[in-house]
Amino acid sequence: MNNGKPNWWSRPSSTPEAARIPTPSPADEGDGDFPLPAPRPAPGQEPADLTDPAPAPGPPAAEPPAEPVAADAGPAAEPPAPEAAPAVELTKAAPEPAVELTKTGPATEPAAAPPAEPTPPAPADAEAYAPAPQARQPLHTPDEYRTPPYGEPGPWAPAPPVQRPPAAVPPQAHPHPQPHSQPQAHAHPQPQPQGGAAPWVQYDPWSAPGTGAPPLPRKKSRKGLAIAAALAFALVTGVIGGGIGAYVERNGGITTVELPQAEAGDTGRAPDSVAGIAASALPGVVTLHVRGNGSSGTGTGFVLDTKGHILTNNHVVDGAASSEDISVTFSSGETARAKLIGKDTGYDLAVVQVTGVSGLKALPLGNSDNVRVGDPVVAIGAPFDLSNTVTSGIISAKERPITAGGEKGDGSDISYVDALQTDAPINPGNSGGPLLDSKAQVIGINSAIRAAGGGSGEGEGDGASQPGSIGLGFAIPINQGKRVAEELINTGKATHPVIGVSLDMQFQGDGARVGEKGKDGSASVTAGGPAAKAGLRPGDVITKVDGQRVHNGEELIVKIRAHRPGDKLELTLSRDGKELTKTLTLGSSQGT
Repeated sequence: MNNGKPNWWSRPSSTPEAARIPTPSPADEGDGDFPLPAPRPAPGQEPADLTDPAPAPGPPAAEPPAEPVAADAGPAAEPPAPEAAPAVELTKAAPEPAVELTKTGPATEPAAAPPAEPTPPAPADAEAYAPAPQARQPLHTPDEYRTPPYGEPGPWAPAPPVQRPPAAVPPQAHPHPQPHSQPQAHAHPQPQPQGGAAPWVQYDPWSAPGTGAPPLPRKKSRKGLAIAAALAFALVTGVIGGGIGAYVERNGGITTVELPQAEAGDTGRAPDSVAGIAASALPGVVTLHVRGNGSSGTGTGFVLDTKGHILTNNHVVDGAASSEDISVTFSSGETARAKLIGKDTGYDLAVVQVTGVSGLKALPLGNSDNVRVGDPVVAIGAPFDLSNTVTSGIISAKERPITAGGEKGDGSDISYVDALQTDAPINPGNSGGPLLDSKAQVIGINSAIRAAGGGSGEGEGDGASQPGSIGLGFAIPINQGKRVAEELINTGKATHPVIGVSLDMQFQGDGARVGEKGKDGSASVTAGGPAAKAGLRPGDVITKVDGQRVHNGEELIVKIRAHRPGDKLELTLSRDGKELTKTLTLGSSQGT
């Protein structure tokens, strides 16, 4: 079945080519070929060498299907010659070239289609000879010339459409008007308007190079894109580099920092170094907290023996109403209640005792008479309640007469100290703590400081201004402290050495002057006392004690109290312009 499709297809020839096809003669009909009617020539053109005139118009005769002829077949029976039929010219919607297929071998490529020749318009009576519409139209218009093929039929597929930009063709006059609106088989291409845009065209793979396809758009230069990419890369790397630099600057790097450090070594120190002295003495130093009479205070003390006796300043514990108000804290952190054993206002010393505490370490006592100015010293205490504080310095002076106290106004609370001066920092809270020499032996009891506002201070409890240490600290010599501590432990009271005179504390001259009368109007020289026995009189001015100069009455008291009762003293005095020397033995009085 052909399904309404013609068996053979070929490209139609143009009108001039059809005119050159000769009409077969009757003598050639016996060769086996069937005749084909020649196409109708265009108006104004006459076919050449035509023997048969065109038949009269009439309906087209039925055309028998052509039989294929094998390539190796011999002569076949000659079919009856059909009658000449008039040529039929079919109209097409648009010029569409057909592909002429020939079979000469395994496969052949389609030949290039020649350019279409302009075709004159169809005659007016073409409508009468148009073929009847069929139920199914073929994809291509049948060959109107019935050109016999020279091979097997090709595949049933149309050639790819080819579009080319129309060429400018001068307009031609048509002799006959178009009676119908149907498109003609071969229409002339319309001229391109001047100045208009070229129509879109389709790529023709079989066309010659450089024809048909429009020029490709010029590629944009990538120079600008490369510059933009380089700038963006520089910006990103700059930001990242800046961030890394800031991080390295602030943190010292991007990796974990490990600093070099010395290996663990020997922690021992020389015994005469500050560290060695502190390590040896700290276990025997305590901190005292006292409450009573609406006040509280903090001071320091040190252990005298294994029985729990602790030496400190009187002004540290003077505010305690009872023994229950005194608390002692050791360097180990252990705390115990302390009992007041005895105190002395004139020497500013006191002794307390703790019980039930084991492992007490007593500090060894040195000899303050062996101290020389410039010797290194270490002070330990609790300045401003900072326990176990260690400071160091030197001995700045010896036998510095100082007085402290006097808050009561009657002089009963004034202490007279022939002190050791040191530049080791001492502050309120250091009072009662030990002053140690290079052998870790106690050579003094820290008791007072010189405040910046003037006057002397005794740490906690005195009325002097005490902003802090200015390098003027004073300690009671341990020789004096030892004697007083022994008396307080043994009797609960301390004795004071006396010469048996009343001094004129208002005297403005150089030296200590014996008063004319005593406090209550009695005699200024005690009858039967040490001074009376040595021949001193009222009005005498004492200028030296054992060869050491004294400038006022306080210094004389300090020098006398630096000795024990029963000691012999050599006094240098001035009487009526004459210098006299007297020797006396010190008496004793009960302290308070």
